[in-house]
Amino acid sequence: MGKLLVKKSKVLKGEVEVPGDKSISHRALIFSSMGEGESIIRNFLFSQDCISTMNCLKSLGVSIEVYDSIVRVKGNGIKGFKEPENVLDAGNSGTTIRLLTGLLSGLPGVFSVITGDSSLRRRPMKRVVDPLRKMGANIWGRNNDNNPPLAIKGEKLVGESHILNVASAQVKSALLIAGLLAEGETCVTEPSLSRDHTERMFQYLGLPLKREGLTLKTHGIESYKNKDFNIPGDFSSAAFIIAAGLLVEGSKVIIKNVGINPTRTGMLDILKEAGAKFNIIDTWEDGGELIGNLMIEYSDLKAFEIKGDIVPTLIDEVPILAIIATQAKGESIFKDVEELKVKESDRIKAVVDGINKMGGKAKVIDNGFVVYGPTKLKGGEIETYGDHRIAMAFAIAGLIADDETIVESDSINISFPTFTETIKSLGGNVIELQS
Repeated sequence: MGKLLVKKSKVLKGEVEVPGDKSISHRALIFSSMGEGESIIRNFLFSQDCISTMNCLKSLGVSIEVYDSIVRVKGNGIKGFKEPENVLDAGNSGTTIRLLTGLLSGLPGVFSVITGDSSLRRRPMKRVVDPLRKMGANIWGRNNDNNPPLAIKGEKLVGESHILNVASAQVKSALLIAGLLAEGETCVTEPSLSRDHTERMFQYLGLPLKREGLTLKTHGIESYKNKDFNIPGDFSSAAFIIAAGLLVEGSKVIIKNVGINPTRTGMLDILKEAGAKFNIIDTWEDGGELIGNLMIEYSDLKAFEIKGDIVPTLIDEVPILAIIATQAKGESIFKDVEELKVKESDRIKAVVDGINKMGGKAKVIDNGFVVYGPTKLKGGEIETYGDHRIAMAFAIAGLIADDETIVESDSINISFPTFTETIKSLGGNVIELQS
């Protein structure tokens, strides 16, 4: 197992770019596979999760070539997929298994089995299985159809109206993809707005979609033509650099070419209220996505509260926000974040235990947790549960902690393969230990 050794660091300075957005990379591959003709995807994220999606689509007969840093997809159209000869492996990726379950359910006559690693096989799938069954899908799984492996026999689906209990971009996207393959109209209503990359991709590709408040409506189609994609930098990866710039005294960092889709940047809204010094110094649009350059400076921070509708816009950033909260003055409260218990790990437990082990103060509350600050952190070996966002969050904590902090690093390749090099390039004291 690879590990990172992190030591307290002096000033961080410089300009960096983060890898392409993971959510958009998954979707660009899937929609290019469903379209007709060639699609060129630039700045694709070559992470384990996105490669899992790529390999699954190749097994379904899609021609995907990689040269230099560019991905070329030759889509055969929504009726051009073939039955896979083997089990589809989604690895650790919830996006892969949930979005592809929506696609596979609507491919008449195609039988498939999709599974993942031990972490993914524990994650809940009924939230996507049940609404797809309402549309006529044939899906079976472990534990009363809640856990992978999922066996799917594709059928001609029929449009349905769905009201989601949880604001989930993955479930919403799976149902919208299924809606393109179904007869009639499919409606999806969320309790609050989750990240909207799929909706923006529908619009960019000219696919049918109407929004009425929190309800989206689409309908079945015969075909569409592919377009090229330029993937912006992943805001969820940038979040760790933002935190490092805010926490390491005297730092000033610029992050270029970052996706700043408003459904992803709730962290910036919270940090602004907490007194963080940052500026979005340029903005532009590409492929329907808002992109910008961010400048971050070391800041004295005050405590903050997260709850309600903002949670879906920063759910992946909660672990690093918890680390930031250890240095903010007062009691920072994280409510309505119970979804974190069914991510790659129980992130509430991982965050609270890790902060307390480093000498900080945090406790679990109903539907969330509390962090008290500011506290002086000390190093140690932190249990990450093989969760990439936990590993990176505590690596950033190590930059301001006394003594040495050690985290496992293999999981980081899931979303931010260049994390260590990026921190080093800014002056961070990070060493890769031999496994």
